Amino acid sequence: MEPEIPGPIAAKRGFWRRWVLDPVVRQLTQGVSPDKIALSIAVGSVVAIFPILGTTTTLCVIAGVALGLNQPIIQGVNALCTFIYFPLLVAFVRLGDALAGRGRSSLDVPLMIALLRREPREFLHQFGSTALHGMIGWAVVAPVWVAAVYLLALRPLRATARRLGRRRDSGL
Repeated sequence: MEPEIPGPIAAKRGFWRRWVLDPVVRQLTQGVSPDKIALSIAVGSVVAIFPILGTTTTLCVIAGVALGLNQPIIQGVNALCTFIYFPLLVAFVRLGDALAGRGRSSLDVPLMIALLRREPREFLHQFGSTALHGMIGWAVVAPVWVAAVYLLALRPLRATARRLGRRRDSGL
């Protein structure tokens, strides 16, 4: 048994362990391969940063079903990626702007929301190219992102699976 860590460190460690590590270890103990879990994490993270607000949960379900991946892990990763979503949204739009050879797209979020509510057709007219540029930027980054996250996750997952296998074999 590990010693208790007092104060705010315990809360952070508790959250990380409860919402990230424990679900992954549970999947490993239930027979899900480290490779499938790593792919679930990679796909979940790349879909979670897709630059069209409000689409990522549905896209995660579709990707998970289409690829036969672990939905709880994909959706958990989707939720964890929330804090990086908006900075990456801006980065993807700017990358798409550069690749399209256009000036900087408007990213006035309050205006975008107000216009979407009032005049959806005008919203698409004014900000459709911004969305397209974001998707272009994301599409360029996505394959590299998936490969990097997959490879970064795979090694520790395989090591954990081996450790769990040794514990199971020794009767612990």
